[in-house]
Amino acid sequence: MTRIELYDATLRDGMGGGGMSLTADEKVRLVRRLDDLGVDIIEAGFPASNPKEAQLFALLEHEELSHATIAAFGMTRRRGAAAADDAGLRVLAGCFAPICTIVGKTSLHHVEKVVRVSREENLAMIAESVAFLAAQGKRVIFDAEHVFDGLREDRDYTIACLRSAASAGAERLVLCDTNGPSLPSHVARAVAGVRAALPGVPIGIHCHDDSGCAVANTLMAVEAGATQVQGTINGIGERTGNANLITIIANLQLKMGHRVVSHEQLRLLTDTAHFTDELLNRQPEPHQPYVGKNAFAHKAGLHAAGIRADATTFEHVDPALVGNHRDLLISELSGKGTVTEKAERAGLELDDATTARVLERMKALEHDGYQFEAADGSFELLLRKESGDYQRLFALESWRVTAEQHADGEVRTEATIKIWVDGERFVSYAEGNGPVHALDAALRAVLTEAHPHLAETWLTNFKVRILDETKGSDASIRVLIDATDGVDTWGSIGVSTNLIAASWVALVDSLEYAEQPSRVRGAAAP
Repeated sequence: MTRIELYDATLRDGMGGGGMSLTADEKVRLVRRLDDLGVDIIEAGFPASNPKEAQLFALLEHEELSHATIAAFGMTRRRGAAAADDAGLRVLAGCFAPICTIVGKTSLHHVEKVVRVSREENLAMIAESVAFLAAQGKRVIFDAEHVFDGLREDRDYTIACLRSAASAGAERLVLCDTNGPSLPSHVARAVAGVRAALPGVPIGIHCHDDSGCAVANTLMAVEAGATQVQGTINGIGERTGNANLITIIANLQLKMGHRVVSHEQLRLLTDTAHFTDELLNRQPEPHQPYVGKNAFAHKAGLHAAGIRADATTFEHVDPALVGNHRDLLISELSGKGTVTEKAERAGLELDDATTARVLERMKALEHDGYQFEAADGSFELLLRKESGDYQRLFALESWRVTAEQHADGEVRTEATIKIWVDGERFVSYAEGNGPVHALDAALRAVLTEAHPHLAETWLTNFKVRILDETKGSDASIRVLIDATDGVDTWGSIGVSTNLIAASWVALVDSLEYAEQPSRVRGAAAP
């Protein structure tokens, strides 16, 4: 079969969804996961649209990826300007990304009402922009915006726009269902029509989910001859979202016979989906196909009996193929492969008994509200504790935090900790701009002398989630902390009914993970 190329737009198009935001460091962590998953092209965004994007591209320039290629995103030149003089195109040409994806209008309605240029000027904007970037040595992908609308309005003009991009040097034309009105049958006919009009030109598909058909439209486009699929992890994006790349990958490989990733990478789908949600501080969708918690959940009765007799009676695929598991008593051993794989990545060898203890401990913690998808540091510490390869930094005697607000509105926070290090008792006091900052400073004041590497680590993010809103102020609280030493980035987690107590657990895990003596810096943190 013709190979289908995977193109991820989570970092750019996905961030257009309401409430979606990631720091530059978090985006780098996601890029690494996408690379591990086997994604071919990762669209990082427009490198000069804001300081965060500029920081991201600066970080990605030095990131060594094993498979994926980074793409920069931009638009065709401005009306009435030369491509070489367009600031946006110059930024694309000057950035490190070898691929530039540029979006242009292919709907005559948008050309006349939105861009407000003539037909001829829009064709020139497309051709000259593509040609300029190609001349700078860039691989150019042309995103044909509103192309399905354009084909309905004035097919000849839309085809002319596509031909203009291809003739100027675009290596692929991506047909974009930008506002998501299309249905699968229309997409299939449109893709087949474009292929017939432009034989030999590689086609891609980019769908939005406004009609609830983004995944179906994408699969129909592949059947009609598209060889690149664009989407976002978990389908996040503007309005109702983009095509869900997680579901698309599973369907392409398990239902349509396309080998888009390796079998080992396919088993990373569930972890990747949950990791992304945790980074975004979202509750993973339990009913998401393939990777949701309930995707292979079976209640007692006929279904459960059928599953025990033959899993294929009520499961369309083996959940292990996508890294998920069924919710049955006999699934107690499920998850062993994931634990073993994570242990190997941490340089640990677990026997069956230790693996079983890890699974039981993990299940107990998850029952209490822990989720380890984006807390790789805490999970590795759990592995080390159960395997006996754990070195704690200190023993806690007590900690105390006080906060005081003055009449001028200033809030002062103080932390005092009492800990034992190598048999010696230490009392440390520090001030901070909040309880976590103060506790962190008090700990580092004691620990950095014996562990100087801690002075080179810092916290980059702090997230809080209430786990049971119905309990009000008595609800359990989950705290997720991201940290880095400039090379690796890791997450840690704490859960408690007390916000500061949960923060303390996550903070200690973060520092202890940084100083595990057997950890290989620069390789251990995914």
